[in-house]
Amino acid sequence: MTKRIFEGVLPAITTPFSPDGSVDHEFLREHAQWMMSQGCSGMVPLGSLGEGNTLEFDEKVAILKTLVEALGDKPVIPGIASLSTQGAVKLAQAAKDAGCQGLMVLPPYVYTSDWREMKAHMSAVIAATDLPVILYNNPVAYKTDFLPQQILELAGEHPNVRGVKESSTDVRRVTALAAILPPQVELLVGVDDALLEGVLAGATGWIAGLVNSHPRESVELFELTRAGKYAEATRLYRWFLPLLRLDTVPKFVQLIKFVQEETGHGSARVRAPRLELTDAEKAEARQVLAAAQASPALVGV
Repeated sequence: MTKRIFEGVLPAITTPFSPDGSVDHEFLREHAQWMMSQGCSGMVPLGSLGEGNTLEFDEKVAILKTLVEALGDKPVIPGIASLSTQGAVKLAQAAKDAGCQGLMVLPPYVYTSDWREMKAHMSAVIAATDLPVILYNNPVAYKTDFLPQQILELAGEHPNVRGVKESSTDVRRVTALAAILPPQVELLVGVDDALLEGVLAGATGWIAGLVNSHPRESVELFELTRAGKYAEATRLYRWFLPLLRLDTVPKFVQLIKFVQEETGHGSARVRAPRLELTDAEKAEARQVLAAAQASPALVGV
């Protein structure tokens, strides 16, 4: 049986900023270690939630070095994206040099084109190292939709393609992938409010968002579902869903960071062009959080 390398709950870790706007490496280290202590399997920095598109190259490399040191032998699997193929290849190689154990490869920022060009970009980045790769499909954010047959084509040509993070929000896409992916390519859920459905369809990993504020609940939900304890999983899922849905709206970065701050696990600071939430948006998010906190009996089933 092929060994799974991306199994379990992998936080798409947020990037903490100090008051002066620089990356807060001390908190980054503490936050990653705290989530690992709650049962997470590794970390996925520099993705959409990690505000990777607002970080400079040197900042990205420094983040990777901090996390590799903080996690020891546990995997750090950074998001690899750039405006150019050359930039993405450079970052992939730097990630390997920093000690990362895998890569999550995204399509290029801004430019969206046909499969011929997207395949050339993805192939160049995948082939830049020998690290195992997760293909990240998020047509909602990046306007590029990698169809199941195209993913299969990349996996057939590149043996280090070992996973797919599916974030199209279409559960039917998860079932389509589960039906055709070879055993060595793992399927990972990429949107928080489709976790239970994704695991039931065959996903073996979850790159999660609200895990940044609720790691114990996230790990428990995943493990209950994987174990086939559907009554318990459904009960916890229903409790968690209003929070998980904060991961699927345009201001998901601001919202998740705000929930982190409200629960004592981070700061709401974001990097421009993002701005922190308005008072009205904060009040709405507080209502969602307060409703969850008012029924703690549903947690720890």
